Amino acid sequence: MSAAEQEPQGEQGGCGCGCQPPSRGPQPVQLGALPPVEPVETFQPPVTAQGIPGHGLPPFATLRVAHSIDQSAVPAQTFQMGDPFRDGKPADGEHYLHDVTLDAFVIDATSVTNADFAAFVDATGYRTEAETFEFSAVFHLAIAAPQNDLLSRAPGTPWWIGVRGADWRHPGGSLSGLDGLADHPVVHVSWNDALAYCRWAGRRLPTEAEWECAARGGAHGERFPWGNELMSEQGDWQCNIWQGSFPRHNTLEDGWLTTAPVRSFTPNGYGLWQSVGNVWEWCSDWFGADAYLSGENTNPQGPPRGGARVLRGGSFLCHDSYCNRYRSAARSSNTADSSMSNAGFRTVALTAG
Repeated sequence: MSAAEQEPQGEQGGCGCGCQPPSRGPQPVQLGALPPVEPVETFQPPVTAQGIPGHGLPPFATLRVAHSIDQSAVPAQTFQMGDPFRDGKPADGEHYLHDVTLDAFVIDATSVTNADFAAFVDATGYRTEAETFEFSAVFHLAIAAPQNDLLSRAPGTPWWIGVRGADWRHPGGSLSGLDGLADHPVVHVSWNDALAYCRWAGRRLPTEAEWECAARGGAHGERFPWGNELMSEQGDWQCNIWQGSFPRHNTLEDGWLTTAPVRSFTPNGYGLWQSVGNVWEWCSDWFGADAYLSGENTNPQGPPRGGARVLRGGSFLCHDSYCNRYRSAARSSNTADSSMSNAGFRTVALTAG
């Protein structure tokens, strides 16, 4: 068995399951056939007086906002958060079932698309952290870049490659673009990038509890937003995940190797499209494996500090053979400056009115 066919070894940044690359670090691991590459220095974005990392954007109230995504209203409720089936890994901390009470909120019906993010960049001149670092993580079958742009493989998850020039405009690398992808979710955006978009749009990221409640769509206590079975009664796929033998061969039974348009498949009971599969979505919370034990059960905000931010929903790379994190209860995380080709975000209104 080759290294790329082995299951990931341990938690190496991200979720440690191969769905995500390790977090950014100061020293890429060089591909053996390539010439040496200068180490990439870890970027620490400064915080402006307005609280937007690194870019000095004015407060959102002074900007012309073009956030035009359809909205879904989630009613105030108490729901049971966590994994009743014990499907997840203990290290993820999803097993602890607990009742959570939330106020009503309004959330994007879809992930933020490339077109939506382009409007933000056009209005502000914002540069993402992938552009600042000049590289991002791309799944090996989706690379569109010359050989000398391939910087590193992720230890333990060699299907993740650091690619120079990969960013939201070039999801596979410098030889790729956004033709035909306007309605696909924006990727290669860090938590910090998502926060900057939210500030411009007059919105915020969902808390982890809000995300799970909205993602379930009222299907509480079930594995998926549509019930407990992965496939429909007709044998159809109901989300964009991996089919075939990971990581070498995707049979494309759901129609997609990487991202799908945000309105693919069927929305859940609250009108959210693709709340599981397609791309991971950033939440506002710090990640903690013991976060559910805090006793904070009314509008919880997560731990007060941490080293990584929560990601939810799984992605087009999830597969039962190594990662079943495309369930409503599944949790993951990565550092706030990390970006990758299978993570995006959706936003929440500042008020429910």
